[in-house]
Amino acid sequence: MGHEEKVKSKIRCKVVTVSSSRTEESDRSGGIIENLLAADDHPVVSRTVVPDEPEEVEVEIRDGVSGRSRVVILTGGTGLSLRDQTVDVLARLQDKELPGFGEKFRDLSFADIGPRAILSRARAALVDDTLVFALPGSPAAVELAMEQLILPVIGHALYEIDKEVGDAG
Repeated sequence: MGHEEKVKSKIRCKVVTVSSSRTEESDRSGGIIENLLAADDHPVVSRTVVPDEPEEVEVEIRDGVSGRSRVVILTGGTGLSLRDQTVDVLARLQDKELPGFGEKFRDLSFADIGPRAILSRARAALVDDTLVFALPGSPAAVELAMEQLILPVIGHALYEIDKEVGDAG
């Protein structure tokens, strides 16, 4: 089997916007994520907006990991303020961190916004067999992460995760 065939398609995804000020109607970043996933033929099984509360973020991540979706993409709550808890919740729940995602995201962001890019705590992790990404709330940051990092890799990543599970049995 060639490398091209070792890719999952039509991946079920969950989109969560973490914000105490946005609503479903004003959530541009969540809309961008949903539209880019749909354009790449990945169904969005759930899209929601939750406040910047650690308990609510944890519930949404756990719900995504429970089997309805294979990828959870969170936007918002990755900054430096006390209310920004998304990354901290993900760090507590993760089984494996994918450090290359945050490193490359900050590298690509640096080209756009300069040194402020190092302040981003964008993160990717594996929770059980589900990929979870924590992105900044900015529409430009979401577009960058989705187009240059997430969409090109999720199919292969899930192939590798599932292969590992299959090999163990």
